[in-house]
Amino acid sequence: MTLDRRSFIGVAAAGGVTAALAPWFPAWAQPVSPGITEPIPTVSGNDISLRIARQTMRVDGKVSRAIAINGTVPAPLIRLREGQNVRLSVTNDLDEDSSIHWHGLLLPFQMDGVPGVSFPGIKPRSTFVYEFPVMQSGTYWYHSHSGLQEQLGHYGPIVIDPKGADPVAYDREHVVVLSDHSRLSPEAIFHKLKVNPGHFNMQRQTLGGLLSGKDQPLKDRLDWGAMRMDPTDIADVNGSTYTFLVNGYGPKDNWTALFQPGERVRLRIINASAMSIFNVRIPGLRLTIVQADGLNVRPVEVDEFQIAVAETYDVIVTPAEDRAYTLVAEANDRSGMGRATLAPRPGMVAAVPPLRERPLANMKDMGMGEMDMSGGSMSGMDHAAMGHGSGGSMDMPGAPAPSTDSMPGMEMSNSDTMSGMDHGSMNMRDFSVAPQVEKNPGVQTISPMPVDRMGEPGQGLENVEHKVLTYHDLVALERNPYVNAPDRSLDIHLTGNMERFMWSFDGVKMSDFHEPIPFIEGERVRINLINDSMMSHPIHLHGHFFELVTGKGAYSPRKHTVLVQPGGKASFDFTADAVGDWAFHCHLLYHMHAGMMRVVSVRPRGVGA
Repeated sequence: MTLDRRSFIGVAAAGGVTAALAPWFPAWAQPVSPGITEPIPTVSGNDISLRIARQTMRVDGKVSRAIAINGTVPAPLIRLREGQNVRLSVTNDLDEDSSIHWHGLLLPFQMDGVPGVSFPGIKPRSTFVYEFPVMQSGTYWYHSHSGLQEQLGHYGPIVIDPKGADPVAYDREHVVVLSDHSRLSPEAIFHKLKVNPGHFNMQRQTLGGLLSGKDQPLKDRLDWGAMRMDPTDIADVNGSTYTFLVNGYGPKDNWTALFQPGERVRLRIINASAMSIFNVRIPGLRLTIVQADGLNVRPVEVDEFQIAVAETYDVIVTPAEDRAYTLVAEANDRSGMGRATLAPRPGMVAAVPPLRERPLANMKDMGMGEMDMSGGSMSGMDHAAMGHGSGGSMDMPGAPAPSTDSMPGMEMSNSDTMSGMDHGSMNMRDFSVAPQVEKNPGVQTISPMPVDRMGEPGQGLENVEHKVLTYHDLVALERNPYVNAPDRSLDIHLTGNMERFMWSFDGVKMSDFHEPIPFIEGERVRINLINDSMMSHPIHLHGHFFELVTGKGAYSPRKHTVLVQPGGKASFDFTADAVGDWAFHCHLLYHMHAGMMRVVSVRPRGVGA
């Protein structure tokens, strides 16, 4: 059956609106709908039934395959209350195994929903009952952890109301689920990436771009070409095959959220994409960030923010004028956008800004931001000495492997400082890879000098003229439950080979390395994620929150997902407070599918490994 709530509204129904606004809309964004105000269906209570099934859906008038829950994409909004016990009966009507992972929820690991890690999965035409206490509040989401089902629509939002007063004041709320959709099957997308990882990149540099000065100068282009690196390779899958959705609707469908002028409107924004990082803004409105990954933060006012796959941000806007505004979710490579409208009345639309110029990766994205590149070029660099060779590899054989054990003698005065470690004085010889990397000569290690990039707004947003959120802007609203210094430090390298579309942690794919990363219950560990690739990686840890190391001490922002910028490093402090086996992975679906996943095993204190 076809999903009725994605039904197509013909051009004739909106012809007047389209014609009147044509001068402001790029052709791809011209609306064929006067505005769809239908919210995501909601289910609530202590006993909730969910049914997974194949269906079809319409996006911007085109029909494609989908996996829906209770007949809708996104899946129903699950509304819960902190302190309740919930039973979720999930029936799988597919001809294959399925699952649901409750993203960001703290629960017994047997209920986490990862086949082969925390439970066997849900067999075809069978039912599995998830049951757990609701121990938190905020904005979260749920999705399949089986194969590539998530790409087909197997995802939905969760809102958990606090048991007490909500510290965030608002008059109205809207749940906004961002996602990417393709009429290609996810298996076909993955196959094309394996055969040619640049298959979907339609934004490569051109002669015209060189002559106009829009692309790299000739010297830089030759240098990058010698390393077989492409500075336009920002997103593996992009607007060449994706339509970017808001609550299941394409840009032409024009999903619309209503408000009354002067109201404080809370937007619960979830990035449920398979592969797309979005830059979100509402031209004409300031955005006040009040929550990140479900946890409250001190309000911070911005004009734009980047939201990685699997992150959530709650935003307050206060539109004072009696007019429409456009919510823009622009892909970070600027190959397309999701679009919705905020309006006082149905049928109103606002101008849609054109896509901004696509970004180019630079030396900082290769982990060389501290080097003197003579204005950005790589002149004077001994590429051979750096190991640049076939396939763009920059391996450094013979580099010593870092210890992943505790570091005796290292003083940690608080959770944000580790005296004795000089992060700013690294040189080429400081670069090293974990022991597993040496076992796989096909792994690229392009980041000789990784730097902390958590104070940056994200690729392509460095030079915009307005305020863009960074992780350094986030401050927890309440004091963190864990403020003690880490007991030890652990480096984890984010590795891959972009020419072969291989992705891994520490050089080894999940399928080739089954030994879990061990922790003891209650221990506190500084995790340093070192990105040895030119791609961004949103890294998600199941069953736990962690504190970003951003200098905020006891009020460091707590998150379950962190975006590690290309060639950079992100550090967080993690307290192993939940016994069990937990998935730990890149949340770019095809990166995880290609091997960028491990298992974190937390064992009770006093019990042998």
